[in-house]
Amino acid sequence: MELWNSTLGRGFILVGILNDSGSPELLCATLAVLYTLALTSNGLLLLVITMDTRLHVPMYLLLGQLSLMDLLFTSVVTPKTLIDFLCGKNIISFEGCALQMFLALTLGGAEDLLLAFMAYDRYVAICHPLNYMFLMRPRVCWLMVATSWILASLSALGYTIYTMHYPFCKAQKIRHLLCEILPLLRLACADTFRYELMVYVMGVTFLIPPLAALLASYMLILFTVLHMPSNEGRKKALITCSSHLTVVGMFYGAATFMYVLPSSFHSPKQDNIVSVFYTIVTPVLNPLIYSLRNREVMGALRRVLRKHISPTRSTP
Repeated sequence: MELWNSTLGRGFILVGILNDSGSPELLCATLAVLYTLALTSNGLLLLVITMDTRLHVPMYLLLGQLSLMDLLFTSVVTPKTLIDFLCGKNIISFEGCALQMFLALTLGGAEDLLLAFMAYDRYVAICHPLNYMFLMRPRVCWLMVATSWILASLSALGYTIYTMHYPFCKAQKIRHLLCEILPLLRLACADTFRYELMVYVMGVTFLIPPLAALLASYMLILFTVLHMPSNEGRKKALITCSSHLTVVGMFYGAATFMYVLPSSFHSPKQDNIVSVFYTIVTPVLNPLIYSLRNREVMGALRRVLRKHISPTRSTP
């Protein structure tokens, strides 16, 4: 069987959701708006957390990292998708495909671990408030952040190297929004059953422990909240935790579909829809979910805006 089409060289054709859409122009405009919202909302949240000293606490340090991951994740995929559609070229080089896969897996894996650490932070804040500043001291917070990035990047590097070592057949069309493991394995000219099984096992291994820790944290939080004497304290805790759980449900639902469900449950169309959800829609919703229902973030946003707008108005 012939490998690598000579016209493309060592490259692939990304046949994403825009190519299979009945109204690609409308969908392209929608994705462009969502990407702009993701950049604006995550960038603004990062700016507020950085500039307002009242938000220099563990919870917002972790939230800032989540916004950074979301901003980078959507930027790895969306600009290329839009530019390819507008230019009429869907080609991605072999090296570019490997880099996109590595970055997407790194950012997705880091977010998986970070969400578990954020749940632990809420558990300590609500269940052990007197020990919070000790258990979540800056060194511990930065260790959590570093652990998320390092473990995710090492895992992504292994997946990327092993996936890209396969020989790929003449048909180089990846029926997916981005270069990911399972869509690429469909193009391999070798038996990938064992590797797909390993991806499934490793996906379960990487997702389930953080998810279990996360659910355990929130069960303990719920038990503590229900026994709080103060209605105001109970309401504040429930609002904070419900925001976290909304984000967790969106992320883990998409991740479970892509990396835990067997390949027999997948179709290109379904995979494309799910990939749009976790690469574009979720990065838009995360900062809105965390900020709109959070008085501290909204108050910090008003202070930052007043600080920078007021001098401008007073200037003659």
